[in-house]
Amino acid sequence: MQVTRQRILELLRDARILTVEELAEHLDLTPVTVRHHLDILKGEGLVEVPEVRRRDAPGRPQYTFQLTTAALAYFPKNYQSFTHLMLTEISETMPPDAVGHILDNVASRMATEAALPGPEASREDRLQAAVEYLNSCGYVADWTHEPNGVYVLRTHNCPYHEVSRAHPELCSMDLKLVKQLLGTEPQRRERLSSGGACCCYVI
Repeated sequence: MQVTRQRILELLRDARILTVEELAEHLDLTPVTVRHHLDILKGEGLVEVPEVRRRDAPGRPQYTFQLTTAALAYFPKNYQSFTHLMLTEISETMPPDAVGHILDNVASRMATEAALPGPEASREDRLQAAVEYLNSCGYVADWTHEPNGVYVLRTHNCPYHEVSRAHPELCSMDLKLVKQLLGTEPQRRERLSSGGACCCYVI
């Protein structure tokens, strides 16, 4: 993100609500320049529609700005570390079968979020729906119909790659998820966590 707009997000994060004039003072910019950046951020859905702040004295109305929920994605998160610690704790306090059962249930819950076609849908339609859902989750997926007649689904990114190195059970969860999305048992031919170029599922 452009540096000035990132700084505006940081200022609004810390103060919660600021006017154009207050932002201009913090940034050492003119109000016109600040409004330009705010218009862009508003168009991107990162800043709420401005509201009028009541004034105690006569003068032009002041408009206040605050972040939308979507803007929170632009600040550091600790999901990887938390997920790693949580899985470690579960793995050390529960039997392996129980851990597997939990992750299978997670995969099933994820699959219910996908907009999948009905049972009469073609294999291609099912694959396309699966790819669209996986992409919405950050997997960077695609599928091909190869000359030998088989279908291949590939995911080129693992959303929890660092965690899966220590917790290979997440790879089993992904396999379960793909099975649920496609409605058939795939064969995994390659996976990122083992040094592959992608996670590759043959149907």
